[in-house]
Amino acid sequence: MGNGDSRVRGIAARAGGWSARHRWTAVGIWVLFVVLAIGLGSAAGRVDVKDSDQLKGETHTAAKIIEDAGIEEPAGETVLVQARDGKLKATDTEFRAAVEAVVKAVEGTGEVTEVSSPYDTRTISEDGHSALVQFDVRGDSDTAGERIEPVLKAVEGVRQDHEALRIEEIGGASMMKTFDDAFGDDFKKAEYSAVPVALGILLIAFGALVAALLPVLLAVTAIMATMGLMGVVSHVMPMSDTANSVMLLVGLAVGVDYCLFYLRREREEREAGRDGQTALRIAAATSGRAIIVSGVTVCVAMAGMLFTGLAEFEAMGLASLMVVAVAMVGSVTVLPALLSLLGERVEKGRLPFLRRRTRNPGGGGESRFWSAVLKGVLARPLVSVLVAAGALLAIAAPAVGMKTQNLTLDQEFGDSLPIVQTYNRVNEAFPGGSDPAEVVVHAKDINAPEVKSALADFRALAISSGASRGPVEIKLHDAQNIAFVYVPLVGGSDLDKAGASLDKLRDDVRPATLGKVDGVEAPITGQVAGSKDFNDQLAGAVVPVFAFVVVFAFALMLLSFRSLTIALTSIVLNLLSVGAAYGILVGVFQHGWGASLVGAEGVGAIVTWLPLFLFVILFGLSMDYHVFVVSRIREARLRGLTTRDAITHGVVTTAGVVTSAAVIMVAVFAIFGTLSMQSMKQMGVGLAAAVLIDATVIRGVLLPAVMALLGERNWYLPKWLHRLPDLTHDEAAEAVGPTAKDDEGEPVRV
Repeated sequence: MGNGDSRVRGIAARAGGWSARHRWTAVGIWVLFVVLAIGLGSAAGRVDVKDSDQLKGETHTAAKIIEDAGIEEPAGETVLVQARDGKLKATDTEFRAAVEAVVKAVEGTGEVTEVSSPYDTRTISEDGHSALVQFDVRGDSDTAGERIEPVLKAVEGVRQDHEALRIEEIGGASMMKTFDDAFGDDFKKAEYSAVPVALGILLIAFGALVAALLPVLLAVTAIMATMGLMGVVSHVMPMSDTANSVMLLVGLAVGVDYCLFYLRREREEREAGRDGQTALRIAAATSGRAIIVSGVTVCVAMAGMLFTGLAEFEAMGLASLMVVAVAMVGSVTVLPALLSLLGERVEKGRLPFLRRRTRNPGGGGESRFWSAVLKGVLARPLVSVLVAAGALLAIAAPAVGMKTQNLTLDQEFGDSLPIVQTYNRVNEAFPGGSDPAEVVVHAKDINAPEVKSALADFRALAISSGASRGPVEIKLHDAQNIAFVYVPLVGGSDLDKAGASLDKLRDDVRPATLGKVDGVEAPITGQVAGSKDFNDQLAGAVVPVFAFVVVFAFALMLLSFRSLTIALTSIVLNLLSVGAAYGILVGVFQHGWGASLVGAEGVGAIVTWLPLFLFVILFGLSMDYHVFVVSRIREARLRGLTTRDAITHGVVTTAGVVTSAAVIMVAVFAIFGTLSMQSMKQMGVGLAAAVLIDATVIRGVLLPAVMALLGERNWYLPKWLHRLPDLTHDEAAEAVGPTAKDDEGEPVRV
């Protein structure tokens, strides 16, 4: 195989060689694997994360009690009846007539139960200008949004008959329907548009349809196979729609990147005059190896999410890990087979308006722009490090004051939806009324005198302590010996104040009342409680996740390059790019600096789950570029170039592929930044900004400048670490020239 005798070592080189020799077999195995994975996934079905498993702590305990009791909590709805001019009061005849009309209208739909009048439940605001009609939607709460339309129309009919009053509906079902109507297709559009965007960029990068289609084809088949595997794996670790979306995002990014790295190197070797087999073998031994090192590092980073203890994060981590592993395997197995089959036909479908780039005779494919940048960077490496690092540290500085919280409805969607305005009006008139704390009381006998007395004391103390202004509603389930106590929290939609009210309930009110009755469980759940429990658990997971990802990434880099210096600098540079991404997020979304430029709003906080999620994703994805560039530098050093020349060669020859890969990632992530939800905007902007910084400032300036300053110390490995496994020798014979020597004539250990 090739132009001469060679002996290749390493998984990537051997896999690529075997695939090239057994082309149809390799393609057939891949197709069979994808079909089997899809078939098994369809047959097994997907098990999604249960509400009771979403969180730990009191929220989990409450959900478990409800689940074990077999109680299906219906979707609750509320109709706000409010004077528009502030004159009419709930005691006025017209106001009463409107309330009675709402009760009659919603009951007449046949879709609701437990309709209660504000005159019976005392859900009338302190100023007397607002009242709440409350009811439950029949059937499963998860699908209540599909059945709420007749109720919404009935309420709208009453509103038209009473123009002096504001009559608006809000609740779990109506919000579900509103969001599905407004944003239900948002994610699908983003997911569907990601593939055409990636294909368009690849067409520009390669100038040929077949070459552009290959990475997209491999990425899409990897995603399809992973979707099937998720169905099988979900029976052990439940999955979710969020995990599916993240998997698609990560799968498209790394799948296209890996194929791009491989394909670009194969074309480069052909243009250097090598025959097809030799070009494939060198691509397998070099880019293939970089793909495996990068893929394993990304998988390790994604595995960090398994340490959070949060079911949603665990699902996202496992799904991402699987798609990266599948894309990595596909890139080093079926891609060489396809390239071997296609040969020169990979250039088919060349676009006439894109001229084929001319390469130098050595096949370097060097970028003029990056050659000019590198010339300046390497002329003054210390100045380059100080300026670039200083700029990134300045960008990262706002992250010191990062505030995280689960975004409220108005923060998430702004005032773009009428239902958000209704949410704000309800919270203003009835603080905490739209998102009350829910106390799930479980006793041996819920009707025992001491339990009833404790419930009454809890209701009274919740109000007298200042945690709630009432009304506190108690709903009994005698058969299951369970009571639900709904407590509107003082603070309403202000999560900081509502959180303080929740703490007062948990720490003071409950111990003084329900806590004194033996055998009574009374976990407190609800939106505010769920947010607090989520924050507490996530905060406890930060250190273990960060430590796991950093330590294992360091170990993998150390084993892959056998250089303590390379391993350390890779970690520091990655942390710097993550820090800069955090700073941009805080500046734009917390402080509102330039928020309008990305169609966002300064909401005063970063959504709680995003910092840890971004760290894991970015730390993994940034290794793509780092491993690819450093591998090329190391390869050039092995050929006998000086470290400075090797840096120049490695950076400028990889600049084109790194730029193309980065543009694809930025474009795909930016699509998610166009979604209406602020949390999705934050994710999209954070990912896009970090990748852009990583591919330009980090890889184009800081990495070469730091390596130039370190010189031969880049390849330093203490003698006591020489016994580590050697995972570096995947290069084919053609890739290695005379043994590289250092300044003292000693062989360079790289």
